Amino acid sequence: MGADETNLVAPHGGALVDLTVSPDRADELEREAAGFKRLVLNARQLCDIEQLVTGGFSPLTGFMGQPDYESVLNEMRLADGTLWSMPISLDVSPDFASDLTEDSRIALFHPEGVLLAVLTVGSVWQPNLEEEASKVFGTTNDEHPGVKTLLSDTGSTYVGGEIEAVRPAQHHTYPRLRHTPEELRREFMSRGWDKVVAFQTRNPMHRAHVELTRRASAEQDANLLIHPVVGLTKPGDVEYHTRVRCYKAVIGSYPANTAALSLLQLAMRMGGPREAVWHAIVRKNYGCSHLIVGRDHAGPGSASDGTPFYGPYEAQELVEEHAEEIGVGIVSFQMVVYDATTDRYGTHEELGTDADIKNLSGTQLRNLLNDGSDIPSWFSYPEVVSELRKSYPPKSRRGFTVLVTSSDAATADVVLDILSEKLLEDGARPVTVLDSETAPSLLPLVAREVAKNGGAVIASLRSEDSENVGTVRDSLRGAGEFVQLDIAAES
Repeated sequence: MGADETNLVAPHGGALVDLTVSPDRADELEREAAGFKRLVLNARQLCDIEQLVTGGFSPLTGFMGQPDYESVLNEMRLADGTLWSMPISLDVSPDFASDLTEDSRIALFHPEGVLLAVLTVGSVWQPNLEEEASKVFGTTNDEHPGVKTLLSDTGSTYVGGEIEAVRPAQHHTYPRLRHTPEELRREFMSRGWDKVVAFQTRNPMHRAHVELTRRASAEQDANLLIHPVVGLTKPGDVEYHTRVRCYKAVIGSYPANTAALSLLQLAMRMGGPREAVWHAIVRKNYGCSHLIVGRDHAGPGSASDGTPFYGPYEAQELVEEHAEEIGVGIVSFQMVVYDATTDRYGTHEELGTDADIKNLSGTQLRNLLNDGSDIPSWFSYPEVVSELRKSYPPKSRRGFTVLVTSSDAATADVVLDILSEKLLEDGARPVTVLDSETAPSLLPLVAREVAKNGGAVIASLRSEDSENVGTVRDSLRGAGEFVQLDIAAES
Protein backbone atom coordinates (compact mmCIF):
# COMPACT_ATOMS: atom_id res chain seq x y z
CA MET A 1 0.00 0.00 0.00
CA GLY A 2 1.39 3.36 -0.97
CA ALA A 3 4.42 1.78 -2.64
CA ASP A 4 5.58 3.10 -5.95
CA GLU A 5 8.17 1.55 -8.22
CA THR A 6 10.96 3.09 -10.24
CA ASN A 7 12.53 1.77 -13.40
CA LEU A 8 15.82 1.34 -11.61
CA VAL A 9 16.38 -2.33 -10.86
CA ALA A 10 16.92 -3.31 -7.20
CA PRO A 11 18.33 -6.56 -5.74
CA HIS A 12 16.82 -9.96 -6.58
CA GLY A 13 15.34 -8.60 -9.81
CA GLY A 14 12.71 -6.55 -7.94
CA ALA A 15 11.91 -2.86 -8.29
CA LEU A 16 13.19 -0.15 -5.99
CA VAL A 17 10.49 0.60 -3.42
CA ASP A 18 9.24 4.16 -2.94
CA LEU A 19 6.62 4.52 -0.19
CA THR A 20 5.93 8.23 -0.71
CA VAL A 21 2.28 8.84 -1.63
CA SER A 22 0.90 11.41 -4.06
CA PRO A 23 0.34 15.01 -2.86
CA ASP A 24 -3.45 14.46 -2.83
CA ARG A 25 -3.10 11.30 -0.75
CA ALA A 26 -0.65 13.09 1.58
CA ASP A 27 -3.20 15.86 2.18
CA GLU A 28 -5.86 13.25 2.90
CA LEU A 29 -3.63 11.46 5.42
CA GLU A 30 -2.75 14.76 7.10
CA ARG A 31 -6.47 15.39 7.65
CA GLU A 32 -7.18 11.87 8.86
CA ALA A 33 -4.14 11.62 11.16
CA ALA A 34 -5.91 13.46 13.98
CA GLY A 35 -8.06 10.35 14.43
CA PHE A 36 -5.16 7.87 14.45
CA LYS A 37 -2.99 6.75 17.33
CA ARG A 38 0.09 8.96 17.48
CA LEU A 39 3.64 7.59 17.88
CA VAL A 40 6.72 9.81 18.12
CA LEU A 41 9.62 7.86 16.64
CA ASN A 42 12.94 7.44 18.43
CA ALA A 43 16.35 7.86 16.78
CA ARG A 44 16.62 4.25 15.59
CA GLN A 45 13.07 4.20 14.25
CA LEU A 46 13.69 7.47 12.38
CA CYS A 47 16.68 5.90 10.62
CA ASP A 48 14.69 2.77 9.79
CA ILE A 49 11.68 4.60 8.39
CA GLU A 50 13.89 6.77 6.18
CA GLN A 51 15.44 3.69 4.58
CA LEU A 52 12.03 2.01 4.26
CA VAL A 53 10.44 5.02 2.59
CA THR A 54 13.23 5.75 0.12
CA GLY A 55 13.91 2.13 -0.86
CA GLY A 56 17.16 1.63 1.00
CA PHE A 57 15.48 -1.39 2.59
CA SER A 58 13.91 -2.69 -0.64
CA PRO A 59 11.98 -4.94 -0.96
CA LEU A 60 10.43 -4.08 2.44
CA THR A 61 7.28 -1.94 2.27
CA GLY A 62 6.94 -1.32 5.99
CA PHE A 63 7.98 -2.55 9.40
CA MET A 64 8.10 -6.34 9.45
CA GLY A 65 5.05 -8.33 10.43
CA GLN A 66 5.37 -11.41 12.61
CA PRO A 67 5.78 -13.96 9.76
CA ASP A 68 8.67 -12.01 8.17
CA TYR A 69 10.22 -11.31 11.58
CA GLU A 70 10.23 -14.97 12.62
CA SER A 71 11.51 -16.10 9.22
CA VAL A 72 14.39 -13.59 9.38
CA LEU A 73 15.33 -14.77 12.87
CA ASN A 74 15.29 -18.44 11.95
CA GLU A 75 16.19 -18.56 8.25
CA MET A 76 17.75 -15.13 7.50
CA ARG A 77 15.03 -14.75 4.87
CA LEU A 78 11.67 -13.04 4.56
CA ALA A 79 8.62 -15.27 4.60
CA ASP A 80 8.59 -15.31 0.78
CA GLY A 81 12.18 -16.62 0.72
CA THR A 82 13.93 -13.35 -0.12
CA LEU A 83 17.32 -13.01 1.56
CA TRP A 84 17.19 -10.53 4.47
CA SER A 85 19.37 -10.80 7.54
CA MET A 86 18.24 -8.21 10.14
CA PRO A 87 14.79 -7.69 11.70
CA ILE A 88 13.34 -4.25 11.00
CA SER A 89 10.79 -3.89 13.78
CA LEU A 90 8.62 -1.12 15.18
CA ASP A 91 8.75 -1.57 18.95
CA VAL A 92 6.19 0.04 21.25
CA SER A 93 5.06 -0.28 24.85
CA PRO A 94 2.32 -2.78 25.82
CA ASP A 95 0.10 0.16 26.85
CA PHE A 96 0.41 1.73 23.42
CA ALA A 97 -0.41 -1.54 21.71
CA SER A 98 -3.25 -2.57 24.03
CA ASP A 99 -6.09 -1.46 21.73
CA LEU A 100 -4.42 -2.03 18.36
CA THR A 101 -6.09 -4.44 15.97
CA GLU A 102 -5.44 -5.45 12.37
CA ASP A 103 -6.02 -2.45 10.08
CA SER A 104 -5.62 0.07 12.92
CA ARG A 105 -3.81 3.20 11.74
CA ILE A 106 -0.82 4.75 13.49
CA ALA A 107 0.43 8.26 12.70
CA LEU A 108 4.23 8.25 12.85
CA PHE A 109 5.70 11.59 13.91
CA HIS A 110 9.14 13.15 13.93
CA PRO A 111 10.10 14.48 17.40
CA GLU A 112 9.82 17.99 15.95
CA GLY A 113 6.07 17.42 15.58
CA VAL A 114 5.96 16.69 11.85
CA LEU A 115 3.84 13.82 10.49
CA LEU A 116 6.14 11.54 8.51
CA ALA A 117 3.97 8.55 7.62
CA VAL A 118 0.96 6.44 8.47
CA LEU A 119 1.26 2.73 9.25
CA THR A 120 -1.60 0.30 8.68
CA VAL A 121 -1.29 -2.43 11.31
CA GLY A 122 -0.87 -5.95 9.98
CA SER A 123 0.23 -7.76 13.13
CA VAL A 124 0.92 -7.09 16.80
CA TRP A 125 2.90 -9.48 18.98
CA GLN A 126 5.26 -9.80 21.92
CA PRO A 127 8.64 -11.09 20.75
CA ASN A 128 11.09 -13.08 22.82
CA LEU A 129 13.86 -10.47 22.92
CA GLU A 130 16.45 -12.85 24.37
CA GLU A 131 15.77 -15.27 21.54
CA GLU A 132 16.14 -12.41 19.06
CA ALA A 133 19.47 -11.44 20.64
CA SER A 134 20.74 -15.00 20.50
CA LYS A 135 19.76 -15.57 16.87
CA VAL A 136 20.66 -12.18 15.43
CA PHE A 137 23.75 -11.30 17.48
CA GLY A 138 24.85 -14.78 18.49
CA THR A 139 24.89 -13.80 22.18
CA THR A 140 22.72 -12.52 25.02
CA ASN A 141 25.67 -10.78 26.69
CA ASP A 142 24.58 -7.18 27.18
CA GLU A 143 28.18 -6.01 26.82
CA HIS A 144 27.35 -6.27 23.13
CA PRO A 145 25.87 -2.82 22.30
CA GLY A 146 23.21 -4.29 20.01
CA VAL A 147 22.11 -6.73 22.70
CA LYS A 148 22.10 -3.98 25.33
CA THR A 149 19.85 -1.80 23.18
CA LEU A 150 17.55 -4.70 22.40
CA LEU A 151 17.16 -5.94 25.97
CA SER A 152 17.22 -2.60 27.79
CA ASP A 153 15.86 0.07 25.44
CA THR A 154 13.38 -1.74 23.19
CA GLY A 155 9.63 -1.83 23.68
CA SER A 156 8.32 -5.29 24.49
CA THR A 157 5.61 -5.25 21.81
CA TYR A 158 6.23 -5.22 18.05
CA VAL A 159 3.88 -3.78 15.44
CA GLY A 160 4.18 -4.72 11.77
CA GLY A 161 2.49 -3.08 8.83
CA GLU A 162 2.81 -1.24 5.54
CA ILE A 163 3.71 2.44 5.38
CA GLU A 164 2.39 5.41 3.46
CA ALA A 165 4.91 8.25 3.65
CA VAL A 166 3.50 11.76 3.77
CA ARG A 167 6.81 13.60 3.41
CA PRO A 168 10.54 12.83 3.15
CA ALA A 169 12.87 12.67 6.13
CA GLN A 170 13.74 15.97 7.75
CA HIS A 171 17.45 16.87 7.92
CA HIS A 172 18.97 20.23 8.71
CA THR A 173 22.55 19.35 7.78
CA TYR A 174 24.55 18.36 4.69
CA PRO A 175 21.72 18.46 2.11
CA ARG A 176 24.16 18.02 -0.78
CA LEU A 177 25.67 14.90 0.78
CA ARG A 178 22.40 13.06 1.44
CA HIS A 179 20.94 10.96 -1.37
CA THR A 180 18.09 8.52 -1.75
CA PRO A 181 18.90 5.24 -3.50
CA GLU A 182 17.29 6.52 -6.70
CA GLU A 183 19.22 9.80 -6.55
CA LEU A 184 22.51 8.00 -6.06
CA ARG A 185 21.81 5.56 -8.87
CA ARG A 186 21.02 8.44 -11.20
CA GLU A 187 24.20 10.21 -10.11
CA PHE A 188 26.23 7.14 -11.01
CA MET A 189 24.49 6.92 -14.38
CA SER A 190 25.12 10.60 -15.13
CA ARG A 191 28.82 10.13 -14.35
CA GLY A 192 29.05 7.02 -16.48
CA TRP A 193 29.95 4.81 -13.53
CA ASP A 194 28.86 1.26 -14.31
CA LYS A 195 30.78 -0.34 -11.41
CA VAL A 196 30.93 1.21 -7.95
CA VAL A 197 32.74 -0.09 -4.87
CA ALA A 198 31.14 1.02 -1.58
CA PHE A 199 33.24 1.70 1.51
CA GLN A 200 31.30 1.29 4.76
CA THR A 201 32.77 3.20 7.69
CA ARG A 202 31.85 4.65 11.09
CA ASN A 203 35.29 6.13 11.79
CA PRO A 204 37.35 9.04 10.45
CA MET A 205 39.48 8.17 7.42
CA HIS A 206 43.28 8.39 7.50
CA ARG A 207 46.00 7.69 4.92
CA ALA A 208 45.75 3.89 5.23
CA HIS A 209 41.99 4.01 4.54
CA VAL A 210 42.53 6.11 1.44
CA GLU A 211 45.20 3.71 0.17
CA LEU A 212 42.98 0.71 0.92
CA THR A 213 39.99 2.17 -0.94
CA ARG A 214 42.14 3.21 -3.91
CA ARG A 215 43.41 -0.35 -4.20
CA ALA A 216 39.92 -1.83 -3.87
CA SER A 217 38.48 0.30 -6.66
CA ALA A 218 41.51 -0.28 -8.89
CA GLU A 219 41.29 -4.03 -8.31
CA GLN A 220 37.69 -4.03 -9.58
CA ASP A 221 38.29 -1.37 -12.27
CA ALA A 222 35.49 0.53 -10.55
CA ASN A 223 34.71 3.90 -9.05
CA LEU A 224 34.47 4.45 -5.30
CA LEU A 225 31.59 5.46 -3.04
CA ILE A 226 32.59 6.54 0.46
CA HIS A 227 29.32 5.74 2.24
CA PRO A 228 29.72 6.42 5.97
CA VAL A 229 26.94 5.75 8.47
CA VAL A 230 25.73 8.96 10.12
CA GLY A 231 22.74 7.51 11.94
CA LEU A 232 23.45 5.39 15.00
CA THR A 233 26.80 3.66 15.42
CA LYS A 234 28.71 2.15 18.34
CA PRO A 235 28.54 4.15 21.60
CA GLY A 236 31.76 6.09 22.02
CA ASP A 237 32.42 6.50 18.28
CA VAL A 238 33.58 9.88 16.97
CA GLU A 239 30.41 11.95 16.51
CA TYR A 240 29.32 12.21 12.92
CA HIS A 241 29.76 15.98 12.37
CA THR A 242 33.47 15.62 13.05
CA ARG A 243 33.65 12.57 10.83
CA VAL A 244 31.87 14.30 7.95
CA ARG A 245 34.37 17.16 8.08
CA CYS A 246 37.14 14.55 7.97
CA TYR A 247 35.57 12.80 4.97
CA LYS A 248 35.24 16.10 3.14
CA ALA A 249 38.91 16.75 3.83
CA VAL A 250 40.09 13.46 2.28
CA ILE A 251 37.79 13.26 -0.75
CA GLY A 252 40.17 15.56 -2.64
CA SER A 253 42.92 12.94 -2.25
CA TYR A 254 41.33 10.85 -4.99
CA PRO A 255 41.75 11.59 -8.72
CA ALA A 256 38.94 13.62 -10.28
CA ASN A 257 35.68 11.76 -11.01
CA THR A 258 36.85 8.55 -9.36
CA ALA A 259 35.27 8.86 -5.90
CA ALA A 260 32.09 10.25 -4.38
CA LEU A 261 30.91 10.90 -0.83
CA SER A 262 27.35 10.25 0.35
CA LEU A 263 26.01 9.98 3.90
CA LEU A 264 23.93 6.96 4.95
CA GLN A 265 21.27 7.56 7.60
CA LEU A 266 21.35 4.05 9.03
CA ALA A 267 21.00 2.73 12.56
CA MET A 268 23.75 0.15 12.95
CA ARG A 269 23.11 -2.80 15.24
CA MET A 270 26.79 -3.87 15.37
CA GLY A 271 25.57 -7.30 14.34
CA GLY A 272 28.75 -8.61 12.73
CA PRO A 273 28.17 -11.29 10.03
CA ARG A 274 24.40 -10.77 9.72
CA GLU A 275 24.87 -7.02 9.59
CA ALA A 276 27.51 -7.37 6.87
CA VAL A 277 24.96 -9.20 4.69
CA TRP A 278 22.46 -6.42 5.45
CA HIS A 279 25.03 -3.77 4.47
CA ALA A 280 25.59 -5.54 1.17
CA ILE A 281 21.85 -5.61 0.39
CA VAL A 282 21.48 -1.93 1.30
CA ARG A 283 24.49 -0.93 -0.84
CA LYS A 284 23.05 -2.86 -3.77
CA ASN A 285 19.87 -0.85 -3.34
CA TYR A 286 21.95 2.32 -3.50
CA GLY A 287 23.38 1.25 -6.85
CA CYS A 288 26.73 -0.23 -5.82
CA SER A 289 28.20 -3.28 -7.53
CA HIS A 290 30.78 -4.13 -4.84
CA LEU A 291 31.26 -3.71 -1.09
CA ILE A 292 34.51 -3.65 0.87
CA VAL A 293 34.07 -6.06 3.79
CA GLY A 294 36.73 -5.69 6.45
CA ARG A 295 37.95 -7.79 9.32
CA ASP A 296 35.23 -8.04 11.97
CA HIS A 297 32.95 -5.96 9.75
CA ALA A 298 30.24 -4.22 11.84
CA GLY A 299 31.46 -6.03 14.95
CA PRO A 300 31.63 -4.39 18.40
CA GLY A 301 35.00 -5.89 19.34
CA SER A 302 35.39 -8.01 22.46
CA ALA A 303 33.61 -8.62 25.74
CA SER A 304 35.22 -7.54 29.01
CA ASP A 305 36.92 -10.94 29.34
CA GLY A 306 38.71 -10.35 26.02
CA THR A 307 36.61 -12.82 24.02
CA PRO A 308 35.67 -11.39 20.58
CA PHE A 309 31.97 -11.40 19.82
CA TYR A 310 32.76 -12.49 16.25
CA GLY A 311 35.70 -14.08 14.49
CA PRO A 312 37.78 -11.78 12.27
CA TYR A 313 36.59 -13.37 9.01
CA GLU A 314 33.04 -14.48 9.91
CA ALA A 315 31.48 -11.47 8.21
CA GLN A 316 33.47 -11.93 5.01
CA GLU A 317 32.59 -15.61 4.85
CA LEU A 318 28.85 -15.06 5.34
CA VAL A 319 28.64 -12.27 2.76
CA GLU A 320 30.67 -14.26 0.23
CA GLU A 321 28.29 -17.19 0.75
CA HIS A 322 25.37 -14.99 -0.36
CA ALA A 323 27.14 -12.55 -2.69
CA GLU A 324 25.79 -14.04 -5.93
CA GLU A 325 22.21 -13.99 -4.66
CA ILE A 326 22.54 -10.40 -3.44
CA GLY A 327 24.19 -9.33 -6.69
CA VAL A 328 27.13 -7.57 -5.00
CA GLY A 329 30.77 -8.46 -5.40
CA ILE A 330 32.79 -8.65 -2.19
CA VAL A 331 36.17 -6.96 -1.89
CA SER A 332 37.95 -8.45 1.11
CA PHE A 333 39.84 -6.08 3.37
CA GLN A 334 43.56 -5.99 2.61
CA MET A 335 45.46 -4.43 5.48
CA VAL A 336 47.93 -1.82 4.32
CA VAL A 337 50.68 -0.51 6.58
CA TYR A 338 53.31 2.21 6.42
CA ASP A 339 56.98 1.44 5.73
CA ALA A 340 59.24 4.17 7.09
CA THR A 341 62.18 2.89 5.00
CA THR A 342 60.49 3.47 1.65
CA ASP A 343 57.97 6.10 2.83
CA ARG A 344 55.02 4.26 1.34
CA TYR A 345 51.99 2.18 2.20
CA GLY A 346 51.67 -1.44 1.13
CA THR A 347 50.69 -4.91 2.29
CA HIS A 348 53.09 -6.88 4.48
CA GLU A 349 53.75 -9.16 1.53
CA GLU A 350 54.62 -6.25 -0.77
CA LEU A 351 56.89 -4.51 1.72
CA GLY A 352 58.87 -7.59 2.71
CA THR A 353 60.67 -8.54 5.89
CA ASP A 354 63.13 -5.62 5.78
CA ALA A 355 60.39 -3.01 6.05
CA ASP A 356 60.29 -0.66 9.03
CA ILE A 357 56.55 -1.01 9.74
CA LYS A 358 54.84 1.83 11.59
CA ASN A 359 51.35 1.60 12.99
CA LEU A 360 49.10 3.69 15.17
CA SER A 361 46.15 2.02 16.88
CA GLY A 362 42.91 3.77 17.76
CA THR A 363 43.95 3.76 21.43
CA GLN A 364 47.33 5.29 20.60
CA LEU A 365 45.64 7.98 18.50
CA ARG A 366 43.29 8.85 21.36
CA ASN A 367 46.25 9.04 23.74
CA LEU A 368 48.06 11.46 21.42
CA LEU A 369 44.94 13.61 21.19
CA ASN A 370 44.47 13.48 24.97
CA ASP A 371 48.06 14.62 25.53
CA GLY A 372 48.07 17.23 22.79
CA SER A 373 51.03 15.38 21.23
CA ASP A 374 51.97 15.45 17.55
CA ILE A 375 50.25 12.97 15.27
CA PRO A 376 52.68 11.61 12.65
CA SER A 377 52.20 12.99 9.13
CA TRP A 378 52.54 9.48 7.68
CA PHE A 379 49.42 8.43 9.61
CA SER A 380 46.90 11.10 8.64
CA TYR A 381 46.30 14.31 6.76
CA PRO A 382 46.82 17.73 8.41
CA GLU A 383 43.20 18.68 7.66
CA VAL A 384 41.90 15.53 9.35
CA VAL A 385 44.12 16.01 12.39
CA SER A 386 42.92 19.61 12.65
CA GLU A 387 39.27 18.52 12.71
CA LEU A 388 39.97 15.85 15.34
CA ARG A 389 41.76 18.36 17.54
CA LYS A 390 38.78 20.73 17.37
CA SER A 391 36.43 18.04 18.67
CA TYR A 392 38.89 16.21 20.93
CA PRO A 393 41.16 18.80 22.54
CA PRO A 394 43.78 17.73 25.09
CA LYS A 395 42.39 16.65 28.44
CA SER A 396 43.79 19.80 30.02
CA ARG A 397 41.31 21.83 27.94
CA ARG A 398 38.26 19.57 28.13
CA GLY A 399 35.18 20.06 30.21
CA PHE A 400 34.29 17.57 32.90
CA THR A 401 31.61 16.56 35.36
CA VAL A 402 32.06 15.53 38.98
CA LEU A 403 28.95 13.75 40.28
CA VAL A 404 28.82 13.60 44.07
CA THR A 405 26.47 10.99 45.53
CA SER A 406 25.56 10.61 49.19
CA SER A 407 22.59 9.46 51.23
CA ASP A 408 22.74 12.79 53.04
CA ALA A 409 22.03 15.89 50.93
CA ALA A 410 23.77 18.20 53.40
CA THR A 411 27.00 16.18 53.20
CA ALA A 412 26.92 16.26 49.41
CA ASP A 413 26.31 20.01 49.37
CA VAL A 414 29.35 20.63 51.58
CA VAL A 415 31.53 18.68 49.16
CA LEU A 416 29.99 20.63 46.24
CA ASP A 417 30.88 23.93 47.91
CA ILE A 418 34.49 22.88 48.52
CA LEU A 419 35.01 21.60 44.98
CA SER A 420 33.41 24.61 43.33
CA GLU A 421 35.48 27.05 45.41
CA LYS A 422 38.73 25.28 44.50
CA LEU A 423 37.82 25.29 40.81
CA LEU A 424 36.84 28.95 40.92
CA GLU A 425 40.16 29.69 42.60
CA ASP A 426 41.94 27.89 39.75
CA GLY A 427 39.98 29.94 37.20
CA ALA A 428 40.74 27.66 34.25
CA ARG A 429 37.07 26.95 33.41
CA PRO A 430 33.60 28.29 34.04
CA VAL A 431 31.99 26.34 36.89
CA THR A 432 28.34 25.23 37.08
CA VAL A 433 26.94 23.80 40.30
CA LEU A 434 23.84 21.57 40.19
CA ASP A 435 22.78 20.46 43.64
CA SER A 436 20.42 17.68 44.72
CA GLU A 437 17.41 20.00 44.35
CA THR A 438 17.94 20.17 40.58
CA ALA A 439 15.39 18.05 38.74
CA PRO A 440 17.11 14.76 37.80
CA SER A 441 15.63 15.05 34.31
CA LEU A 442 17.38 18.42 33.77
CA LEU A 443 20.72 17.48 35.27
CA PRO A 444 21.98 15.27 32.39
CA LEU A 445 21.03 17.82 29.74
CA VAL A 446 22.60 20.80 31.51
CA ALA A 447 25.71 18.91 32.59
CA ARG A 448 26.28 17.47 29.12
CA GLU A 449 26.06 20.85 27.38
CA VAL A 450 28.30 22.61 29.88
CA ALA A 451 30.95 19.85 29.89
CA LYS A 452 30.81 19.47 26.10
CA ASN A 453 31.67 23.16 25.78
CA GLY A 454 34.68 23.03 28.09
CA GLY A 455 33.08 23.94 31.41
CA ALA A 456 33.27 22.23 34.79
CA VAL A 457 30.08 20.76 36.28
CA ILE A 458 29.80 19.87 39.95
CA ALA A 459 26.54 18.01 40.58
CA SER A 460 24.99 15.94 43.35
CA LEU A 461 22.36 13.22 43.64
CA ARG A 462 21.16 11.10 46.52
CA SER A 463 22.98 7.76 46.36
CA GLU A 464 19.77 5.76 46.82
CA ASP A 465 18.47 7.30 43.59
CA SER A 466 20.47 4.70 41.64
CA GLU A 467 18.34 4.86 38.50
CA ASN A 468 18.96 8.59 38.03
CA VAL A 469 22.66 8.20 38.91
CA GLY A 470 23.01 5.62 36.14
CA THR A 471 21.07 7.78 33.68
CA VAL A 472 23.29 10.79 34.36
CA ARG A 473 26.47 8.72 34.06
CA ASP A 474 25.40 7.14 30.76
CA SER A 475 24.19 10.43 29.26
CA LEU A 476 27.53 12.15 29.92
CA ARG A 477 29.66 9.66 28.03
CA GLY A 478 31.46 11.48 25.26
CA ALA A 479 30.88 14.90 26.86
CA GLY A 480 34.22 15.55 28.53
CA GLU A 481 35.57 13.60 31.46
CA PHE A 482 33.41 12.10 34.20
CA VAL A 483 34.17 11.33 37.84
CA GLN A 484 31.73 9.96 40.41
CA LEU A 485 32.42 10.53 44.12
CA ASP A 486 30.44 8.43 46.59
CA ILE A 487 30.47 10.12 49.99
CA ALA A 488 29.50 8.22 53.13
CA ALA A 489 27.25 10.25 55.41
CA GLU A 490 28.45 10.83 58.98
CA SER A 491 26.91 8.40 61.47
